[in-house]
Amino acid sequence: MTETATGTGMEHLVPFDPYAYDFHEDPYPTYLRLRREAPVYHNSAMDFWALARHEDVRAGFRDSVKLSNSWGVSMDPSSYGPDAHKSMSFLAMDDPKHMRIRKLVSKGFTPRRVGDLSGRITALTHQHWSRCLDMGEFDYIADFAGLLPMDVVSELLGVPEADRAHLRHQSDLLLHREEGVLDIPEAAIYAYIELHKYYSALIADRRKNLGEDLVSALIEAEVDDDTTGEKMRLTEDEIVGFMVLMVVAGNETTTKLLANALYWGWRNPDELAKPLADPDCVADWTEETLRYDNSTQMVLRRVLSDVEYGGVTIPEGERVLLLVGSANRDEDVFGADADRYQIGRDCSQTMMSFGLGTHFCLGAHLARLESNIGLGEVARSIRSLDIDIDNAVRVHSVNVRGFAELPVKVQVR
Repeated sequence: MTETATGTGMEHLVPFDPYAYDFHEDPYPTYLRLRREAPVYHNSAMDFWALARHEDVRAGFRDSVKLSNSWGVSMDPSSYGPDAHKSMSFLAMDDPKHMRIRKLVSKGFTPRRVGDLSGRITALTHQHWSRCLDMGEFDYIADFAGLLPMDVVSELLGVPEADRAHLRHQSDLLLHREEGVLDIPEAAIYAYIELHKYYSALIADRRKNLGEDLVSALIEAEVDDDTTGEKMRLTEDEIVGFMVLMVVAGNETTTKLLANALYWGWRNPDELAKPLADPDCVADWTEETLRYDNSTQMVLRRVLSDVEYGGVTIPEGERVLLLVGSANRDEDVFGADADRYQIGRDCSQTMMSFGLGTHFCLGAHLARLESNIGLGEVARSIRSLDIDIDNAVRVHSVNVRGFAELPVKVQVR
């Protein structure tokens, strides 16, 4: 027998507000309580459900029939709806629409194209990190972690170097949420308009001057329609939507990954000593950070028909959060020490930092490549580091977790 929702929420059991600044500072005690006390959580006041346990989050990712992406993956009221794909591209689509766009985008976003970036990522890393080492004291976000992913995405898209700082600022504005405000702030709306305008102009230029960049590849990409056999191409809006997704998902999340890795290494000096002593441990540093404190903390799904988790039925029409950050700390999967930061832990097959199933992150390989190259340069060049934590500033976003400012001091080898 299952329990069916009656409209009475569980907020009195475990206070959980995804918009709360205190929650952004440290969400993990809340996740722990949710897993233990309300693994299938209902907040009637804010009108959402949440899945906290690994097995339920995993099942949620794999169920693309009853749980839909078509209204977007964010709780923000202005982002949640049938037009979500305009800003989230195929991330806010179900099959077959999702697969059509994904196939077309994959034509330009191939493993070979990503692999060919390795040398350029290395050069950009050295350029930015060398400047940091010369300074000795710097803001790790502004001077390194925020520059490298933006440069990589920009080089993929063919964005001139002079425009990158402007686009990064717009990307930051898209993510930031004001305390106590449960929707997209005005600045984020204007940032989206600015990005849409910029990328539309860039596409118009590429149509006249096709090159070797990803935008040119997207313009030319075509696949056969499985039903009609006709050739399909991306529309203008579809290309713009993907480019906006790239600057947010491909840039901001990797920035946060690089910073979260440094922060938790500093918090756990015995663990940081591993990659500092052996550069072969850098990939493990990336993987444990992805598990322990991933950039993407939660994603939203819309319930298309009644679905059951943990003996509780969530009704059709509701919306449910898949708490990735909680699933990655589940003691039933990662052991009693799941709350310990342990570089070298074998977790790549069980963590869900890039999602699962149909919507597995297309940029997972690129994010890992950037992190491994970036953190590898850090590990090889420093003897120690210190973070001015009193002056560090966190990003305040419903979906993304990380730092906006991270003052650092390093000792060079």
